[in-house]
Amino acid sequence: MTATEVTTPSIPLQLLYEDEFEQWRSAQDEPVRNWAATHGFKAERNKILLLPGPQGRPLAVLAGLGKHNPREEVSYWIGAALADRLPDGQYHLAHALAARQATLFAAGWGYGQYRFERYKRSGPQRSVQLRLPEGADASEVERLRSATSLARDLVNTPANDMSPEALANAAVEVARRYGARHRVIIGDDLLKERLPAVHAVGRAAAVAPRLVDIEWGDASKPKVTLVGKGVCFDTGGLDIKPGASMLLMKKDMGGAAVALALAQTIMDAKLPVRLRVLLPMVENAISANAFRPGDVLGTRKGLTVEVGNTDAEGRLILCDALALADEEQPDLLIDTATLTGAARVALGPELPALFGSDDDVVDELLRAGAAEADPLWRLPLWTGYDDELSSKIADVNNVSTSGFSGSIIAALFLRRFVSNARAWLHIDLYSWNGKERPGRPVGAEPQTVRALYTFLKQRYAR
Repeated sequence: MTATEVTTPSIPLQLLYEDEFEQWRSAQDEPVRNWAATHGFKAERNKILLLPGPQGRPLAVLAGLGKHNPREEVSYWIGAALADRLPDGQYHLAHALAARQATLFAAGWGYGQYRFERYKRSGPQRSVQLRLPEGADASEVERLRSATSLARDLVNTPANDMSPEALANAAVEVARRYGARHRVIIGDDLLKERLPAVHAVGRAAAVAPRLVDIEWGDASKPKVTLVGKGVCFDTGGLDIKPGASMLLMKKDMGGAAVALALAQTIMDAKLPVRLRVLLPMVENAISANAFRPGDVLGTRKGLTVEVGNTDAEGRLILCDALALADEEQPDLLIDTATLTGAARVALGPELPALFGSDDDVVDELLRAGAAEADPLWRLPLWTGYDDELSSKIADVNNVSTSGFSGSIIAALFLRRFVSNARAWLHIDLYSWNGKERPGRPVGAEPQTVRALYTFLKQRYAR
């Protein structure tokens, strides 16, 4: 530090519950008590109050946690909300947290600092820094920040810059960074590799369809395979979507983004698993060679599929990838996909729908999601609806004609392509935050990355 440099002291953050605020306030000096009263601060959730100091800088910040719930920890989203709303400066927690809470808070802070400004003229850069809380796991904080930022960047990028080729390049870059084996199967080579459904869905686009196959880890460890839906843009195909329904279709590769981000955390943490990642990538476009309603497609598993609707394309590319994954008989097979509007009708955008073949495994993931404030909600693989997928000319239809239970029907379709995996989890997620919330701007939301990572750590790294 040179003689002309002046250090700026770190600003303390005081986290307060509503039911402890009065006790805290009564112990403060009269100016602090009066300032809080003047501004009506009562420690409501996501409310903040800056206590003024000399030269216009905050002396401290009070942050409301709302009503105290013994079952709820200081969470990830508290950190995210503060990083998003505080003025520039360096901050530190005024009191200690348990190690797990400290890590969650710091990881959330990193999430709240994210900005997607690729297409904007650069403006003033914000600098809202947190001194790592005592007991926080710095490696874990950076691991989660990097993975969630990766997924958000991929989903936020419009389709003109996030083609199947660009998405595949991003996946290969992650694989190379961790020394993972990888290959990319492109265009007509998909037919040679017995992936005809992926080829059929993507063949009409200007950029050829492809499948990225990544392998990492010790082959003697439990096999964990991730499959992610990578539809980089979805017009609906010949069953074309209305214009308004296409506006967010750049996010239809959110399942692949989540799977890739999760894979990055697994490799970075060196979890003791043999990891495989299968990412089918297409654009569901319209051209002279687009697949049609009524077509019958072959699949890797050998089942034939009648196309009842070309806008149910996600399950078609997933079925080939799931069949490929299932051939290895993995200990755990997980697929993530922005698959159905029906899941959003049932659960809204904030709760991904979870389906699973093993009750104990499903329960483990639900608990992990609740602990990480990254929730999921289970829906049933109700076999009574299986006949809804019947076809008069093929083994199965890709849609039901009933209009009911769309998310369950899609999961039942996928289940036909999984028969050897010890346990299978299917997650139907939205991958988007549609409303402004503290620390969570409108835009990409990498749902279930943290839940799945914690679940896998607990399952395999004990």
